[in-house]
Amino acid sequence: MKKYDYIILGTGPAGYKLAGKLSAASKKILAVEGGMFGGTCPNVGCEPKIFLEGTVHTALMTEQLAGRGLVQPAKINWQQLMQNKKARFDSWPEETKANFYKLGDVAEGYGKFVEPHVIEVNGEKYEGDKIIIATGAHSHKVRFPGDDKTHTSDDVLSLDNVPKRTTIIGGGYISMELGTFLAAAGSDVTILVRSDRVLRGFYHKYTVQLVEAMEKRNIHIRLFSEVNTLENADTGNGMVVTTKDGSVFMTDYVLDATGRIPNIEKLDLDHVGIKYSKHGIEVNDHLETSVPGVYAIGDVANQKLPKLTTVAESEANYIFEIFEKGSDAPYLRPTVGTAAFTFPEIAQAGLNPEVAEADSKHYTVEEHDLAGSSLYAGLNEKPAKLTLVFDQDDRLVGASELSATAADDINNFIPAIALGISRKDWEKQIVPIYPALADKVGGDLR
Repeated sequence: MKKYDYIILGTGPAGYKLAGKLSAASKKILAVEGGMFGGTCPNVGCEPKIFLEGTVHTALMTEQLAGRGLVQPAKINWQQLMQNKKARFDSWPEETKANFYKLGDVAEGYGKFVEPHVIEVNGEKYEGDKIIIATGAHSHKVRFPGDDKTHTSDDVLSLDNVPKRTTIIGGGYISMELGTFLAAAGSDVTILVRSDRVLRGFYHKYTVQLVEAMEKRNIHIRLFSEVNTLENADTGNGMVVTTKDGSVFMTDYVLDATGRIPNIEKLDLDHVGIKYSKHGIEVNDHLETSVPGVYAIGDVANQKLPKLTTVAESEANYIFEIFEKGSDAPYLRPTVGTAAFTFPEIAQAGLNPEVAEADSKHYTVEEHDLAGSSLYAGLNEKPAKLTLVFDQDDRLVGASELSATAADDINNFIPAIALGISRKDWEKQIVPIYPALADKVGGDLR
């Protein structure tokens, strides 16, 4: 049986970053992968998504500027866009696999625990001094009669032709972003949300305004709505959706975007006593599982942090520090910025204004209407708002925004939130580029 310093289960962003660092430190590593090398983000997740968003965002901006100096808005050629997307991303799994072979040994197949520090892949056993589970997550599938006709976000991100009518189940990131993309390319989009709100976790006031903006672009968002059945139409053209409240409508394509669940089913965690739940593998403040020397990072871990590539890579950096740099400090949960690349974008970091509004004794909430700034006047951007949250010491502790450039704007505030900078320190030490953020908030945080 071959023995390794480290066995890494999964080759997504967390596993890839960690493998590179450990290989550079001359450690003997084994990478195990039974799916697509590179994981979700670079293949069927955030990177191809943001590639498509570049074109979609630009096209939607031109709609706002038509008649204000632009003769006509841009029109998306989805087939051409997808052709360019595939040309960029289709080779990545093989390229990533080749890179892993340069970093150490590779076992191609799904790994399962047979002993606390022994993994079996395709009948072959491997022992690791430390084992890192970084297997990520996969699309959840809601069950109902006809669910075999639904698709996942993986399918949409390689969709050759835009459906005339698209139905999306779910109200999270994937639903709202891909709904934006498909509608911009000409599909008539209906989004079914079983609860009272979309994008739970974001500032509710802004998600309501986002829904209003999307409805104006003919994206139909139905709250308190769940699919009951999905059937092929008698005419042979399209499908019939029936919801639990009795509504019936036609569609051509159904995307199940009801979330993602941790990739744990093939690991045989029960065999070695690794604790887990439907939310992922349980870890302590050093990202160690219930079995000493076995760690879990990224989307497969049950952490009270957004399931983002940036978080996974942060955790990979952390465990490298405790493995190879002698650090004994617990994982410091970072200030995480998150955004949905809808149009307009919605983004947030730090304390949600809803929490602060419920505790006015300890927090001050300030809203800035950005639409009057020179930048947004030039973009003809109307639903543009920024809310900042300050604590009792006048330190910035939260920021939320709804605008065409919300993601970039909120990134400007993350260092201030993470470092505990006061309003006075910000105004004294930071002069942002004009007329971007500086113009939006009057040059400072006043």
